[in-house]
Amino acid sequence: MSEYYQQEMTMNEDMYRNNMKHNDMHEKLLNTIQDCEAICEEMTTMLKRKSDGYMRVMQLQLLRDCADICGLTAKYIARYSVFSKCTANLCGYICEVCGSECAKFNDVESQHCARVCMSCGKMCREFAMMS
Repeated sequence: MSEYYQQEMTMNEDMYRNNMKHNDMHEKLLNTIQDCEAICEEMTTMLKRKSDGYMRVMQLQLLRDCADICGLTAKYIARYSVFSKCTANLCGYICEVCGSECAKFNDVESQHCARVCMSCGKMCREFAMMS
């Protein structure tokens, strides 16, 4: 077993013990990640129907990546996986990249998605850095 894996297991065992203390934060994080996933899925569907959707290939790809990593991250966090913090860190990065791409477009939906993704990214990174 790698040293990194052992360290993650120890950290997650501590998380189990402190579950009651972090329950509110845990629920808020899960809700934020699930909201981000849903918004990105909705945006993907909406953009496919827009006349300029063909010009937003990067945005569409990032929305799909963001939705997928949010779904996986929510599952890992919900079950206190030993990989939850690693996945949350990656999720934070992808959400921030997706949010930056969405912010380039002036439509209301893209601007809203950008805010949701950036907020989710920040929360995921904070969770990933918790000891």
